[in-house]
Amino acid sequence: MNLIRLSDESDPSAVPGLEDYARLTDAALRQRQDVEQGRFIAETTLVVERALDAGYEPRSFFLAEKHLPALEERLAAFPDVPVFVGSERTLEKIAGFHLHRGALASMKRRPLPSVPELLDGARRIAVVEDVVDHTNIGAIMRSAAALHVDGVLLSPRCADPLYRRAIRTSMGTVFSLPFARAESWPGDIARLREAGFTTAALALTARAEPIDAFASRLEPGERLALFLGSEGPGLSAEVLDAVDRHVVIPMSEGIDSLNVAAASAVAFFTTR
Repeated sequence: MNLIRLSDESDPSAVPGLEDYARLTDAALRQRQDVEQGRFIAETTLVVERALDAGYEPRSFFLAEKHLPALEERLAAFPDVPVFVGSERTLEKIAGFHLHRGALASMKRRPLPSVPELLDGARRIAVVEDVVDHTNIGAIMRSAAALHVDGVLLSPRCADPLYRRAIRTSMGTVFSLPFARAESWPGDIARLREAGFTTAALALTARAEPIDAFASRLEPGERLALFLGSEGPGLSAEVLDAVDRHVVIPMSEGIDSLNVAAASAVAFFTTR
């Protein structure tokens, strides 16, 4: 292994590759810089291993000495990749938070599929508009991967599914689920219709029907796109006007809705 031992005096700006792990708690900065530089940060030993299993190429690894044995065999497969090792105090000083979940790794991003590539061969997709909370994005991706959704289409303003908190919440399932960014919003909805998808929005509207009743009328093999909106205002008026159907998850009296991540799991299961 290419071990590089760190100390409290290690300067991220002076050690090649170490800058990847500086200021990890600044979400806005990291979302911009990580995308621009073609990297993402995998957090926890399990997630790092899942990224490697999915074929992502590591830029470097960053871990406390005590976690080295758990990854030693995997790290040996990358003899030229830097492995930064230090005390928990040193790592916390660089990253900005305490690393109590094992290892971090800086990984190289892959080009995202285009919208037509995402739709090609897919029977059921999720379409997510303006969900900016990383935990919700990660949970939606995890539910989609678990419940046989073939891909996720994100509006331009959605949070990055490869931000470390989203990856961690997804338990690394984001690596096995295709996703794409809409190139025109909400214009790309027309592409779904042209591709033969029935479009259904989860929304509290007067025309919404119970999702289980809607699901019971789906034909075998029917292509379906389920739309999920942001945590506050929900789906935009433009989207609600553009889709074929509105559906709702029936709630107990006095409760109007579920969190978007919980709603996604119910919707994916009901329409499976």
